[in-house]
Amino acid sequence: MSLGTGIVLFVIGAILTFATDIQLDWINLDVVGYILMIAGIVGIILGLVVLLRRRQSVSTTRSAVDPVSGERVTSSTAERDPLV
Repeated sequence: MSLGTGIVLFVIGAILTFATDIQLDWINLDVVGYILMIAGIVGIILGLVVLLRRRQSVSTTRSAVDPVSGERVTSSTAERDPLV
């Protein structure tokens, strides 16, 4: 579930709970609204966790000339940021 889906669920739940005054015999719209708001909060939290845990990598490429043979040497390294 993405961050946007969580926000949409929360908004629809809030509308059903607080903005509607419809009484149905077979379903309680207030309970459905609260369930959607809880699902929206969970979706927002999960979306933030996934967004913050996304791995970032740094690539470094270095070129030099070997003093012995005179050849051009290229070295590439890739590392991940351990804090992210």
